[in-house]
Amino acid sequence: MKDYLLFVAIGVLVVFSFFVLRSIAPYLFPAYFLYYLLGFIVFVFFLQFDFSIISVFSWHFYIGSILFLLLPLLIGKITRGTIRWIPIGSLTIQPSEIVRPFLFVFFANYLTQGELNWKKLFKAGLLFILPVFLIYIQPSLGVAILTTIGVLGILLATKMKKRYFLLGALLALVVIPLGYNLLAPYQKGRISMFLFPGNDPYGAGYNSVQTMIAVGSGKIFGRGLGKGVETQLAFLPERQTDFIFASVSEEMGLVGALILLLLSFFILFRLIRLIENSKSPAGRAYVTGLFLTLFFQICIHVGMNVGLLPITGVPLPLVSAGGSSLLGTLMGLSIALGVEKG
Repeated sequence: MKDYLLFVAIGVLVVFSFFVLRSIAPYLFPAYFLYYLLGFIVFVFFLQFDFSIISVFSWHFYIGSILFLLLPLLIGKITRGTIRWIPIGSLTIQPSEIVRPFLFVFFANYLTQGELNWKKLFKAGLLFILPVFLIYIQPSLGVAILTTIGVLGILLATKMKKRYFLLGALLALVVIPLGYNLLAPYQKGRISMFLFPGNDPYGAGYNSVQTMIAVGSGKIFGRGLGKGVETQLAFLPERQTDFIFASVSEEMGLVGALILLLLSFFILFRLIRLIENSKSPAGRAYVTGLFLTLFFQICIHVGMNVGLLPITGVPLPLVSAGGSSLLGTLMGLSIALGVEKG
């Protein structure tokens, strides 16, 4: 039996997103309706299958994901110095967002079948490095991190001894500072501006300052849809994607922001219910990976909108404008709903 409360919550959040986007970015329409239509189609399509049936094609999903991630390097559309998107007619698709649920299906099955020993973990690591590397070089550090978090969530749901995670966490504390040197200059700049946004309020720190102004100016009930100064006058950059939470906070106030967060976390709560009730180890692992990815995605997006985290291009699931993100998230949730059966 499908989780109808989860189904309804997803629908309500998408409708909420529609009204917000029509207010803050009306120029997206009517073209953006195509993404809503495609999202509905893929959601209904995967809703027809049990997770056990989808799992049969896990290797096909992995190979297809690698090929799909290679396409931007061959026919990709260069936008702001990145090659994350491929043009398909009048639409642009970001493969790294689309393939994520398929990669989770693959690793959930691979890591829960048979004995999980060091040899298998090593092979899984090699299989994991390839897609994440292809995502990172686009460059898309945020998506690469979210994909890594999801696969770590899948590992947490396996029978792997948890003390190994502690060792991994200690290793990460050593590696992360060293990894700072591998960041691009603009990525280092974002960290610097997060720590000291007031040092350059009209330059690199502009986005951080404007988001905090937008969030604070909404107060309790907001300025009203279509009446936000920061949002409507475009003082707030990328208001329909990276900073949509700040836009909602300005135009709908604390009330609108709380509604948005309650809907998002209700979806996460229902995913936890799926994890608890799943009889399939692979299904449980898949939903755990999806849950952690969405949880961190929400926290990172809100955190950077209120000045608690460095600014990075992480959309708010089901709410931010971004056809590929919408398609990938709806696909991932639809597959999760099949776990109750499989």
